[in-house]
Amino acid sequence: MEQVPPLATAFLMHAKARFVPSEHGACLERLLLQAWETARAQWPAVVLPAEPFVTYLAERLPETGAQSPLEPLLAQMSLAELFLACACVRGIPAALELFERHYLARLPALLRGPKQPDAMIDDVCQLARVKILVPTGEGSPKIAEYTGRGALLSWVRVTAVRIAIKLQAVEKPAAHEDTDTLFAALPAPGADAELDLIKRRHHTDFRQAVSEAFAGLSNDERHLFRLYFVDQLSMYELAALFRVNQSTVSRWLKTARQRIYEETQRCLQARLGLSPHDFKSYLAVLDSQLELRISQLLRAEDEVPRAHKPEGPP
Repeated sequence: MEQVPPLATAFLMHAKARFVPSEHGACLERLLLQAWETARAQWPAVVLPAEPFVTYLAERLPETGAQSPLEPLLAQMSLAELFLACACVRGIPAALELFERHYLARLPALLRGPKQPDAMIDDVCQLARVKILVPTGEGSPKIAEYTGRGALLSWVRVTAVRIAIKLQAVEKPAAHEDTDTLFAALPAPGADAELDLIKRRHHTDFRQAVSEAFAGLSNDERHLFRLYFVDQLSMYELAALFRVNQSTVSRWLKTARQRIYEETQRCLQARLGLSPHDFKSYLAVLDSQLELRISQLLRAEDEVPRAHKPEGPP
């Protein structure tokens, strides 16, 4: 039997699934060597041998069925950015300098908004730099979590946005207080005093109904909502992150939101016993608050560790 070449051996030892039988080792070796050469071509100043990169790549490929073809998986990955991340994890100075120049230096512009003072943005960028690049007592720096299955800049921004959210949440009021304040500020629904009374008396029912509807979402849908509502990534950024077009992201969001809307509708109609006409009017008043309640629930989830963070939506 043909002896498996060194790159193929390193890859097969660290991959989560077996991609090719050992007798095809020469073909695998060529494919892996090509992947390394393609990746390093973008960063000629970074000296990273093929074997550690191939090992790093194998550890971050998704689990697949036995004998799955490798080439399509590699085509979906940002190999050049994974190469840079691998070099940063290994502390290669040229890679750290390039990461600073091409990614961290762009963070202030990506984070800046009407409610973000410059001092806070500076703090977030510094914390992101440390969190992403500096090893901890527990192990590797956070950049080791980047899998190459999305744009590295989007991954960096998500990390920074999560840091900003935690900084802003120190004095954050309880979620139910936020909702109560918002309900008090809602415009009255015209001359229908009965419907206005329903709105004011049943805001607790509304919060509970949305919570129950939210609980029915899949992990992937929650992950997508977290990036969109909490991290405030745009459609363009989400499309780049998941390597799809913006219409696909829009469809994912619309489908998940419609699921919450319909389940909230079912729960509220059962609780309040509204007529179809009154229910339609009631939801017209509350519909704009669905996104706020979803954001509150996602932020509440972020306060406790999650066992699983899916890589992308369904």
